[in-house]
Amino acid sequence: MSSLRRSLLALGPLLLAGMSLLAPSFAMGNEEGDTTEPRYPPLNTEVMVPDLPPAPVDPLVRYRGLPSGPAVDTPSQPIAPAIAMGPPEPIAPPPVDHLEVALDWYPSPRHAALYIAKALDMFEHRGLDVRLSTPADPEVPTKLLADSRVDLALTRQPLLHLQVDQGMPLVRVATLVGVPLTALVVRRDTGIESPAQLEGARVGHADQDAERILLPAMLADHDVSMDSIDTPNVHYRMEQAMLEGRVDAIIGGMRHLLPRALANDGLPTRSFAVEQHGMPRHDGLILVANRNELKRQRSAIRRFVSALEEATAWILEHPDESWRRLVVTEPTLDTPLNRDAWPEIRARLTQTPSALSQGRYRDVERFLFEAGLVTERHPASRLAVDISEP
Repeated sequence: MSSLRRSLLALGPLLLAGMSLLAPSFAMGNEEGDTTEPRYPPLNTEVMVPDLPPAPVDPLVRYRGLPSGPAVDTPSQPIAPAIAMGPPEPIAPPPVDHLEVALDWYPSPRHAALYIAKALDMFEHRGLDVRLSTPADPEVPTKLLADSRVDLALTRQPLLHLQVDQGMPLVRVATLVGVPLTALVVRRDTGIESPAQLEGARVGHADQDAERILLPAMLADHDVSMDSIDTPNVHYRMEQAMLEGRVDAIIGGMRHLLPRALANDGLPTRSFAVEQHGMPRHDGLILVANRNELKRQRSAIRRFVSALEEATAWILEHPDESWRRLVVTEPTLDTPLNRDAWPEIRARLTQTPSALSQGRYRDVERFLFEAGLVTERHPASRLAVDISEP
């Protein structure tokens, strides 16, 4: 009890001081007639305001006030231009491969795939610049190719066999016409009705294979020697030689063109297809490359052959339009003779030029070797390749 008493005695002065502070407030309220408790503390009273958390820091405050422009890592220009300040740099054109192709003869409907591919920009679309040239002599194209003076040449399969046997670096890369096109064409007024009756005749030719392969093959089954026949080279003048009576027959003439041309000039003839008289079936028009250059040119030649395939498909799908386009591209073809022969020649164009029948090349090579027309029997891989293969 004594301790409790002492505590109350200690608090007494404090209680008296607090009541003395509140007395004026109660007196003021009573004077104004307000009996309610005061809502706010009296004026001049010290008010304790609690501490508030600090305002959030602006993350961009350190950058405000800086001059506008690129960020720290942006190079050189303070402000990027809204438009280009000059013309754009020219785009370099894709590389173009140049190919010079020697025809086997003057322009003919059998060359249609070449002219259509050129006219419809099928070569250009494949990055090729192709130049077609006509030889001064039909024996020249493959010689130019062997000497690397042209990139490709057209010829016939029998001539390929003969020239490979002679050591020329030639190889077939495509076929444009897969059937024989040549024949032995004889004047009717000679009375010759069979190759067996050619002894003592004058048989003109324009190509080496006609004289050294086709004619001997046709005589192989008959008792007629090559020594008994005169075989002058008439070059491009086959028709004139026949009309002028300088020869009795022509070996290697185009069977769809020469007889028609002679008939139009009033000279009737007989024709003997070479494959029906001893010569095996063979490709009538092929594209050959220089074997020594093939590795370097393989990509360009593959694209070239692809263009020929596309052109041939277009020709077969548009027979009438293809003829009109053909004669516009090569006006020398626009003759009644070519127009009449066009349906027959068009039907013989090869739809897949790169496709290779190795059996056909083996058969022809075997026949020529056994007939003594070539000195060595070469494998098919030496004579021809499928350019579409890797």
